[in-house]
Amino acid sequence: MFRRSSLSFYIQLRQSSSNKLNPLTSSSAISSSDGGARLLLPSHSHNLCSSSSTPSSNSSIDSLKLGFHKSNGIPAVCASSSKAKDVVDLTRHYSRCYWELSKARLSLLVVATSGTGYVLGSSSAIDFSGLCWTCIGTMMVAASANSLNQVFEKNNDAKMKRTSQRPLPSGRITIPHAVSWACSVGLTGTAILATQANMLAAGLAASNLILYAFVYTPLKQIHPVNTWVGAVVGAIPPLLGWAASSGDISLNAMILPAALYFWQLPHFMALAYMCRNDYAAGGFKMYSLFDASGKRTALVALRNSMYLIPVGFLAYDWGITSGWFCLESLALTIAITATAFSFYRDCTKEKARRMFYASLLFLPVFMSGLIIHRRSDNKEFSLDNANSFAELSGMEFSVQKQKTKEKRPTEQIQARPPVAFASVAPFPFLPAPSYIAP
Repeated sequence: MFRRSSLSFYIQLRQSSSNKLNPLTSSSAISSSDGGARLLLPSHSHNLCSSSSTPSSNSSIDSLKLGFHKSNGIPAVCASSSKAKDVVDLTRHYSRCYWELSKARLSLLVVATSGTGYVLGSSSAIDFSGLCWTCIGTMMVAASANSLNQVFEKNNDAKMKRTSQRPLPSGRITIPHAVSWACSVGLTGTAILATQANMLAAGLAASNLILYAFVYTPLKQIHPVNTWVGAVVGAIPPLLGWAASSGDISLNAMILPAALYFWQLPHFMALAYMCRNDYAAGGFKMYSLFDASGKRTALVALRNSMYLIPVGFLAYDWGITSGWFCLESLALTIAITATAFSFYRDCTKEKARRMFYASLLFLPVFMSGLIIHRRSDNKEFSLDNANSFAELSGMEFSVQKQKTKEKRPTEQIQARPPVAFASVAPFPFLPAPSYIAP
C-alpha cells in the first residue's frame, strides 16, 4: 500500500514539474481515463484567421520547445489582406462616385469638341503635347461644372427616376465632399490651361464653368430660356480649343461653335420632349412643358436644323475645309432636318427619339469631316480679315506708306556720314551739315 501511494505521489510530482517547464502542454492536454495525457489535435474546420492564444498545430509547440519565437504570420497576413480589400473597395466606390458626378460621357464629348477646335486652329503642324494638355484641362473643368450642377440640383434629382440614383440623391457621397472634389478639379484644370496653353483659353474655361454652374443651372428652375443659355455653354469649348492652339480668336474660329449651338437645340428639344414628365416631377421649366401638342418644340428643332445648312458652305468659302466637306455637311444636315420635319408632322415620343439618335450620330461625323478635310493654310482668310479690320479702324497709314515707297523705286536713299550725327547729338541747336552728292 505504501509503495502504491508513494509511486502515485512520485508520478504526480513529476507531472507537476514537467508542467512548470512546459506550461503550453498543460493548457493543451486533457486527462484520459487511465491517468495519461493526450494533446488536442486541430480539426480541419478550425478557422486559420482566428487570433486565439491557443496553438493550432504541433509545429508551434515544437518551435517553442526548440526555443524559437512563436510566429503569428497567418492572422497578420489575413488582416493585411482584409485591409487591402477595404482600400480597394473604398477606391472603387469613390471612383464610381466621381465618374458619375463628373457626367464623364458628357465631359468626354466636351473634350472632343475642344480637341477638334484645337486641331482646326493649328497650322500645318499640330502640337500634340499642347493638344493633350488642353484636353486634360478641359476635362477637369467640365467635370467641375457638372459636379457643381449636381450639388445644386440634389433635391430635384431625387424626384426624377432618371437621376434618383446619382451619388448625391442616393446618399453615396456627401455635399461637402462633392464640393471639395468640384473645386479641386476646377482650379487644377484652369491652372493647367493657363500654364500649358494660354490665359485666353483659361479665361474661356473659367467663364464657361461660371456660366454653366451659376447661370444655366438655377435658370432651369426659373424660365425655359435655359435651353438657349445651355446652347451657348456648349458652343464655347471649341472656341477654347482654337484659342489654346492659335492664341487668338478669329472669324474662322466661329464655324464649329455655330454648328454646336444650332445642333444642341434639336438635340435637347428631343430629350426634353421624351422626358417631360420626369422634368415636370423634378421642377424644371423646360420648353416642352409649356407645349402640350409638341408643335412648337418640334418647330424649334426644325428651324435650328435648317440653320445648320450654310455652315458647311461657310467652312469651304472661308478656306477652312475643302469642297468635299461642303457636300458631306449638306448630306448630314438634310438627314437631321428630315428627322426634325418628321417629328414636326407627328409629335410622338418615337419620332422625338429618332431625332435624338440622329443628333447623336450627326456631331461626331460632322467633327470628323472637319478634321479630315481641313486645310492647313486656312489662316490666309484671317490675315485678309485682319487687314480689313485695320482699314476700318483707321490703321491704313501703314499700307499708304508702303504704296508711297513703291511709287519711288528709283529714288536712292543716301546714308549720312557719321559726323553729321555726331554734330547733331552733342549740339542740338546747331544745324546738321548738308552733304551734296557729286
